[in-house]
Amino acid sequence: HDICSAVHPFGEISPFFKTLPLSDFGLTWLQSEASIAHPLDEGSNSAVLAYQSVEKTAEGLGLDKAAYTFMMQPVVDSWDNLAKDVLHPLLSIPKHPVALGRFGWRSLPSASLLANAFFRTEEAKALFAGVAAHSILPLGQLGTAAPGILLGAAGHVGGWPFPKGGAQRLADALVAYFVSLGGEVMTEWEVQTLEELPKSEVVFLDVTPKQFLNITEDSDMPSGFWGRLERTLYKRFAYGAAAFKLDYALSESVPWNDPNCAKAATVHLGGTLKEITASERGLLKGKAPEKPYVLIAQPSLFDDTRAPEGKHTLWAYCHVPNNYSGDMSKIIEDQIERFATGFKECIISKHITSPSSLEAYNSNYIGGDINGGAATLWQLIARPILSTNPYQTPLENVYLCSASTPPGGGVHGMSGFNAAQSYLAKIL
Repeated sequence: HDICSAVHPFGEISPFFKTLPLSDFGLTWLQSEASIAHPLDEGSNSAVLAYQSVEKTAEGLGLDKAAYTFMMQPVVDSWDNLAKDVLHPLLSIPKHPVALGRFGWRSLPSASLLANAFFRTEEAKALFAGVAAHSILPLGQLGTAAPGILLGAAGHVGGWPFPKGGAQRLADALVAYFVSLGGEVMTEWEVQTLEELPKSEVVFLDVTPKQFLNITEDSDMPSGFWGRLERTLYKRFAYGAAAFKLDYALSESVPWNDPNCAKAATVHLGGTLKEITASERGLLKGKAPEKPYVLIAQPSLFDDTRAPEGKHTLWAYCHVPNNYSGDMSKIIEDQIERFATGFKECIISKHITSPSSLEAYNSNYIGGDINGGAATLWQLIARPILSTNPYQTPLENVYLCSASTPPGGGVHGMSGFNAAQSYLAKIL
């Protein structure tokens, strides 16, 4: 079972990961036939599928074939250049303004507005909504089209891969490569004060603004105007909605009403664009959805190391308000059962991870926020503060490199990579 992320759309195409020989250290990426399945209510043959091929995906969208191609193909074609801008601080001079412009005008509207403007069919609208909802924001907010475009395009560039044997294999490979370069890893060492930081020429902190303020609370932080201002900006950094997660051991694979859902390792449940928009609308107001958008990963269909023969594992979560204390288990299971009649009869066992459990596991998950801060349009530009170098803290040679810095949440390694590049640019 993957404790945190399971499927990694940027895994093979991140500019950082592409520089590393992780296959030499035990990492094997797997792909499912389709990247995403998004079932609707009609039963068999109702699911919309996204494939690595834009053309194959568009073929399944009927009347929206041309519109989907127009939306995605230019972004896919310019991916290598685009990634150099969108996976870095946005408050900087773009290296490839044409590619960024193609992406920008599509990404600034809300996901619901863009989907309704581009598409005529419920299938195309639902497919886009399911991807855009990874933002963990109400789909009526400005900028929520961006993750729909970016994650969708990433799937067409490199699929939505997952590590053979589970997400731990990616961490293992990174550590093994680091150690091969002479690095040393120390665990179970919690830093609570500035004095406890390693004595080093440079320190990179994988923490959110809240932890950084806690660590530096009684320290000699710069007390001048700019120091006080930056501390105030850190305090204003907003955390977003949370995740409520379930891990299942199953007696058999999920009995999807549409068997085509078994072609994809990732399945988005929630129905139409209208339904998903409604389910996410109340999150920032403290209201849990009655029919949630549920993200499913079913890697054991494609990786026989993940479960005993004939059995399966399932990874599922929905979005809930920050610090939500209720139990969404039955509601999530009802939503799965809606698209997979008989699912509940397949459950051998399950494990619940609530927002408070997520924060206990990783203190960066404030209130269960797995994105390291709300991914609003403003906080994508000012993450965690409005700066051309948001990684540098007021402390000399101390940098932030968490998901609270650009480009934000996701398994891509770019926050640390960008922070390191920032330091190297200073000293070289």
